[in-house]
Amino acid sequence: MCKACDYTIHGRQHHFGWDNSLEPALRVAPGSTIEFECRDSSAGQLTPESTVESVATLDFSKINPVSGPIFVEGAEPGDALKVTIEGFKPSGFGWTANIPGFGLLADQFTEPALTLWSYDPTSLEPAAFGAHGRVPLKPFAGTIGNALAEPGHHSVVPPRRVGGNLDIRDLAAGTELYLPVEVAGALFSVGDTHAAQGDGEVCGTAIESPMNAVLTLDLVKGAKLAMPRFTTPGPVTRHLDAKGYEVTTGVGPDLMTGARQAVADMVELLAGRYNMNPVDAYMLVSTCGDLRISEIVDMPNWVVSFYFPRVVFE
Repeated sequence: MCKACDYTIHGRQHHFGWDNSLEPALRVAPGSTIEFECRDSSAGQLTPESTVESVATLDFSKINPVSGPIFVEGAEPGDALKVTIEGFKPSGFGWTANIPGFGLLADQFTEPALTLWSYDPTSLEPAAFGAHGRVPLKPFAGTIGNALAEPGHHSVVPPRRVGGNLDIRDLAAGTELYLPVEVAGALFSVGDTHAAQGDGEVCGTAIESPMNAVLTLDLVKGAKLAMPRFTTPGPVTRHLDAKGYEVTTGVGPDLMTGARQAVADMVELLAGRYNMNPVDAYMLVSTCGDLRISEIVDMPNWVVSFYFPRVVFE
């Protein structure tokens, strides 16, 4: 895949959490291109042979492994690490799960559930969901970031000011991501690769899929970023607009409550219309539906909308 790569980070070179005392897996000069072998967010605990019982027995100490860390020569606190996302080499296998206690509607979906995906890693044709649904694919890395300045081990689960578990689907091929540097060398890592995800990743998982990522790491000296930012190479709709959308809303004074209402109503709509198990609808919308803040100025109520692309079923 990567004929011009300077280095390869193998899947065994991974860690579970941010810690600026970790020994770098590699030291590189700015401008280096690296191919990362990324494990899925279960660290291989879920496979094509897994059943729903496998979800109930997940070892959460092994969730969200990230490959690295990479020490970038000359990186200092106050700089930005520029990450150019050159591309991905998907595996063809993925999974989506409802994990009890996790997700936007965790109180409504309390039992484990699992969907296994098989897709063409070359053509990236839409992946089948049940007998009638097909989800368009867009590979990206859900977790991508630098080490924190604070010493000690920090969970990889929440997103942070230096990146981490951002789960932004537009961190795809061609995007340039800028991450604040807080420690010498930046200590960059990447993982949690997805074949597809909707904005919000509402059930807590997307199409979780092991794959290789090719990234170029460079420096912007003295950038003094407070938070990550990125630039996309073009449109980001993934061509899901052709058949339009079904849209549900949540209206009220709390954005989280509004988000929950909009998603719950979409789950109910799809489950009723397509005779689906509600938890299957919940997992499906996590892979391809988008939460949007539609209005946030007309106090005391705000509007959250959830867009589900009709192309999945038509």
